[in-house]
Amino acid sequence: MIMKQTQVHPPLLLGGLADEAANQKTAMQQFCAFAAMGLRYYTLRFIDAGGGIQNVMQLEPKGIETILELQREYGLSVSSIGSPIGKVKLLDVNDGTNNRFVPFQEYLQKDVRRACDLANQFGSKLIRGFSFYHPRGTDPNEHVAQAVDQIGAIATMCDSYGLTFGLEVEANLIGQTGKLLGKIYDAISHPALVLVFDGANLVCQGMSGDQVFEEYLAMKHGMGWIHVKDYKRPNVHRSGGNGAAAHVDEESLTAFVPADMGDSGHEAIFRDIRADYPAIIERVTKRGLPGFFVDLEPHVKGGGQFGGFSGPDGFGVALRSLCKLLDYVGLEYHLRGFEDLRG
Repeated sequence: MIMKQTQVHPPLLLGGLADEAANQKTAMQQFCAFAAMGLRYYTLRFIDAGGGIQNVMQLEPKGIETILELQREYGLSVSSIGSPIGKVKLLDVNDGTNNRFVPFQEYLQKDVRRACDLANQFGSKLIRGFSFYHPRGTDPNEHVAQAVDQIGAIATMCDSYGLTFGLEVEANLIGQTGKLLGKIYDAISHPALVLVFDGANLVCQGMSGDQVFEEYLAMKHGMGWIHVKDYKRPNVHRSGGNGAAAHVDEESLTAFVPADMGDSGHEAIFRDIRADYPAIIERVTKRGLPGFFVDLEPHVKGGGQFGGFSGPDGFGVALRSLCKLLDYVGLEYHLRGFEDLRG
């Protein structure tokens, strides 16, 4: 029998990337699955709102109206815009990848501004993004200064819309480790910038649970929310000297698992979150957020560079695994209950 520890308040806000829970990614499928699982929040990334599957950045006014109507019907709210902002090349260099390059001022005024407009239309305060691709095979530390300039400009634009930009740790990007993200965060030092932890994005680079925890500690002072997926440690060796990992073929990653079955060490991470919870809540509420979001992005049926898939069954398994873990470490959360049906 699992014994609960004394819990802390306010409760964690559970949500997830809803497209992962829908076989055809329709808005109806996504919202039915999330409502049935008792979730109130979702991150909007890919969705079919009547015009085929689109990234949130491609939505037209009619699709936006349809989504807003349906999410009201199903009692859901957008926690963050799951944009691909920052998943472009930092430099216009042919490095053997298919990543695109866009001149930064054009990117800022078109793509970033578009993400900000969408966040405001959907009533979200958060935009998820990334730290740019450095040329493959180069040391990411060599490119931190330029990344700082560009991410700082993104944070400034987000701030002008009343929004916060969340920078996610992920393989192959300049901010591929917690230490590098912490370095970027400290250099920018902007109130509209926070960091987004994701343990599986570190394990898939070959890190052990102890190493993942070290990377978490290096970025937790700027953490604004957390993505939860896990991974069974692969046979990938980290290169020595500069902190950079070998290039990760994201399309070939197949060992994603629920949070209590992988090598990310989520128990230790959530225990640390529990210990620092008052400071975390103070940080996020200063930015006008309703609380600390824990976003499921399980990938249990497959993942890739721009998304993943779990299905309604896989997402349900991942949610139960997460709730079991949160109960064990004594972090309170809320799923819809009978009383909510009458509210």
